[in-house]
Amino acid sequence: MCGIFGYIGNKKEGPAIVLSGLKSLEYRGYDSWGIAVWQKSSSDTGIKVKKNIGKIGDVSVSDLPIGSTSLGHTRWATHGGVTVVNAHPHLDESKRLALIHNGIIENYDIIRKELIQKKHIFKSETDTEVAVHLIEDIYAKLQAQFPNEERKLLFVKAVRAAFIRFEGMNAMIVLDAETNSFVAAKNGSPLVIGKGKGENYLASDAQALLPYTNEVYYLEDEEIALVYDAEVKVFDIKAFKQKKVKWSRISLTQSMTEKGHFPHFMLKEITDQTDVISNIAYHPDNKLETLVDLIKKSYGSYLIGCGSAAYACLAGTYIFSKIAKRHINFSVASEFSYLTDFLTNKSLIIALSQSGETIDVIDAVKMSIHKKAKISSLVNVVGSSLYRLSDNPIYLSAGVEKAVVSTKAFTAKLAYLILMAYMLKGNKNEGVSVLKKTCVVLKSVLDKENQNKIKRLADKLKNKEHVYIIGRGVFYPIALEAALKIKEASYIHAEGFAAGELKHGVIALVEKDTPCIVFLPNDETYNATLAGAMEVKARGGKIIGISDKNHDIFDEYLPCGDSGIGTIIPAVTIAQLLGYYLSVLRGSDPDKPRNLAKSVTVR
Repeated sequence: MCGIFGYIGNKKEGPAIVLSGLKSLEYRGYDSWGIAVWQKSSSDTGIKVKKNIGKIGDVSVSDLPIGSTSLGHTRWATHGGVTVVNAHPHLDESKRLALIHNGIIENYDIIRKELIQKKHIFKSETDTEVAVHLIEDIYAKLQAQFPNEERKLLFVKAVRAAFIRFEGMNAMIVLDAETNSFVAAKNGSPLVIGKGKGENYLASDAQALLPYTNEVYYLEDEEIALVYDAEVKVFDIKAFKQKKVKWSRISLTQSMTEKGHFPHFMLKEITDQTDVISNIAYHPDNKLETLVDLIKKSYGSYLIGCGSAAYACLAGTYIFSKIAKRHINFSVASEFSYLTDFLTNKSLIIALSQSGETIDVIDAVKMSIHKKAKISSLVNVVGSSLYRLSDNPIYLSAGVEKAVVSTKAFTAKLAYLILMAYMLKGNKNEGVSVLKKTCVVLKSVLDKENQNKIKRLADKLKNKEHVYIIGRGVFYPIALEAALKIKEASYIHAEGFAAGELKHGVIALVEKDTPCIVFLPNDETYNATLAGAMEVKARGGKIIGISDKNHDIFDEYLPCGDSGIGTIIPAVTIAQLLGYYLSVLRGSDPDKPRNLAKSVTVR
């Protein structure tokens, strides 16, 4: 979940480079932040650290230590409270080693007790500080035992020996002032190395490297890398054999990572969706035919994902049933690990993820691989862990999504699921036609007049404690996703329900003036859902209708044109806009909601 960035080279702008990198990664964690700097020419051999709690905000380079080699971290707290002392980087007692870390060292307490017996003194509550002290302890022993061995190699060996002891999913970078080098190791959490000329970079997300390089190496699980200004060496952690570094080129551009004239990334990314859906209609991933063929040949296909991706998966079960007359199973990825007993080599897993690093998805996929199931994915990051684990990854091409609240990646998943269902039916052209029509409806939803209407509604709802959303059929998962957007962005309690479940308990929550958003598409669910809305209305609820036509029952009406099954995309976009404007009107940051991080890389 945390953001990691490192620079090693001779530029005196090293701290500024790391600060800029951290700001681009702040969506990954923003409870606290810190930067460690070492200056080669300084008579003071210690590493200097600047850290603080809260968002990075307007921190200036002048506030940072002077130096060149630097590494930094934006934290989403998993271990220890949000304090300056707990913020990364953490130093060893000699201030010659600095460490940043993403993940959880599950056996940290055992190691900490061992180190305390050896007179190590700890300042923080974190497992990360335990890691740097253990490396310090091992490094000192290796130096005493092998005084003539190259120090950089001893440094790698020390980090390797410590990393092997750590239980759990972790990624870390350690700076050694004595050798002016980094050692990076990972198991689960993402790390990317960027190649420069006489300098190198490290980050937890490739897009943060774009201002400096487009040549990258995605560190694999159980790999450890020695990184210094002139070279990068990668080793297998277990066998400790050096591996050839195969550099890749990233196709993103820096402009894709900027919000331009928009006040927030969330609004920009909502607005991007017309282009995203159009691009999928006209230029889908060329591996889509292969995925459709895998579905045809599979004996049991399973859609898995977490959060918004899980709701896209649930929508997929309705989409495949309605269009292709095909049953596709669904499971929340965090629960799928308990449902893998029936998998075989004929099973197909289709994992959905924006980042491709969600730990619950990765765990489920790895267990499925163990069962010899085929793995495909819909993922928005080329080179991510999920992308590399998949036999047939489909790139969503939604562009960089920096707001924590997912919008365009979610609708890109829906668009691909719709297109795949039509391809299974044997009529790709019909699927393309649906997506084209969806783009027309989406443009009308996003126009200024419609956004102003949504903003006015948000102003009426901003002080409400509860909002309920109902839908039937494929609009049931859309109701769930709509509620999630409102909860994440504005902190208003919102709940989505299947409209037919109202009488089974939910309607007890309805009081006078309780807002209830109702999805009423032009399909077979219209009349039954309308009946549920009338029941809410009869008990004093306020009905907000999202439909292609107005109705007397609506207290508020938000128009959404009809594009068949594709209507789910503009309909959920209305909910995204409502969540956005509620957040702004309530004084929240829609890009960085409290307690949330963009990529969930810890259990």
